[in-house]
Amino acid sequence: MRTEMRNAPTPEVLFVCTGNYYRSRFAEAVFNHLARERQSPWRAFSRGVAIHLAPPGLSPHTAAALAKRGISLDLTARERCQLAEADLQRAARRIALKEAEHRPYLRQLFPAWEDRVEYWHFHDLDFSTAELVLPEIEQRVAALLEALAATAG
Repeated sequence: MRTEMRNAPTPEVLFVCTGNYYRSRFAEAVFNHLARERQSPWRAFSRGVAIHLAPPGLSPHTAAALAKRGISLDLTARERCQLAEADLQRAARRIALKEAEHRPYLRQLFPAWEDRVEYWHFHDLDFSTAELVLPEIEQRVAALLEALAATAG
């Protein structure tokens, strides 16, 4: 009898934002870049709770910050994507980028998931600048990846 080797599913982190245009896409790309560099099995994807509130594509702030860091745009989706329950189910970790902004959406759209999401506190462009927020997100994402590696070992 032949035994087939099966690969374990890739563990995934879901980054949630409002428009899936700026913060979540930056977190996704940085996470995937660092995970690749560190040969981590983890991967990230991102979604928005209200993508109709953001323009199509990727924030120019995000694109510029990724380019400055030498991070490929291929490490984030080409377009915004609306959060669905299947995304919440698929992810091993779920992180919303700003509790005050995203918890109400999760409570309304996915009440069973509201308390199963980790909430960070990174302002959008209406309260801060990309030059301040994106490096902070980058540091938090790097710390997350380190923590995930530590729990795996």
